[in-house]
Amino acid sequence: MLFHLGALWRLNEFGYLPKLVAAGQADIAITYQPNLYLQVQEGLPLARFAALVDTPLNILLALHGRTIKTIEDLKGKRIGYSVGGFEEAILKTMLARHGLSLADVELVNVNFSLAPSLLSGQVDAVIGAYRNFELNALGLEEQLGLAFFPEQEGVPIYDELIFVAKRDVILSDTRFARFTDAIERAIAYTINNHDEAWKLFIKGRPKLDDELNRRAYYDTAFRYAHSPAALDERRYARFAQFLKDQGLIPETKPVSAYAVSLR
Repeated sequence: MLFHLGALWRLNEFGYLPKLVAAGQADIAITYQPNLYLQVQEGLPLARFAALVDTPLNILLALHGRTIKTIEDLKGKRIGYSVGGFEEAILKTMLARHGLSLADVELVNVNFSLAPSLLSGQVDAVIGAYRNFELNALGLEEQLGLAFFPEQEGVPIYDELIFVAKRDVILSDTRFARFTDAIERAIAYTINNHDEAWKLFIKGRPKLDDELNRRAYYDTAFRYAHSPAALDERRYARFAQFLKDQGLIPETKPVSAYAVSLR
C-alpha cells in the first residue's frame, strides 16, 4: 500500500479520522465536506485533495402514507436526529423554505437509530438519514420512505465524502496524485462492473454480506465522484458562506485554506 489510510467502515467514526492524520498517525483520512470547515477552523493542518462521493447523501426522511406528506406537515411533529450542529442547520434551512422554524418542531436525539425510531413511531421524521442506507433499511421492513432532499430545499450542494491529508505534504508528495488516479480507476470499474465489484468488496468483509449492505452498495455506486481530483471552488466557497450564515463557523476563509487541486 502507498499509504496508511485512516478509514473505518462505520460512517459515524469519520470525525475521528482527520485527527489521526493531523497527529501523523495516518497519511489520508475520509471525512465529510461540512466537517472539513470545522476541522480547519480548529487549526487542524488538513486539506481536501479528492472526493469519494460528490453529492449529498443526507435526507429528511418520513414514512410514506403516514401523517407527513409535505415539509409543512412537520409543524408540531417530532424529528429525530443523531448529531447536532450541521444536521440542525440543514433542518432549519429546509423548514424555513416552508415558513417554519426549529421552534415549530420537537427535536429528539435518537443517536444513530434513525430507521428504527421511525418504524417504532418514536418520531415522525428524521434528519441525517442517508438516501442509500435508511431508505433501504425501511424497504427491508416492507415500508416505503418519503425523502426530502436538502439540495432541493435551500441547502447548497456539497461533497458528502472527501479525502483529506496534511496540507504541507499533498503537493510535495507525488503519491497523492497516483492515489487519486487509482481511486478514479476503481470507481470506473465499480460503475462498469457492479456485480464483480461487490464480490471483491465483500471478499474480506463477510460480516457485511447481507441484503441491506448489498442494496446500499448498489445505490452508492452511481454517487461516486467520476473525477475525484476535480475541485469546484465555487461549491466550496458557497458552502463556507452557508456554514457562516448558520453560525457554525465564525468566518470564511479562501478556498485554498480548505482544498488543494492536483489537476
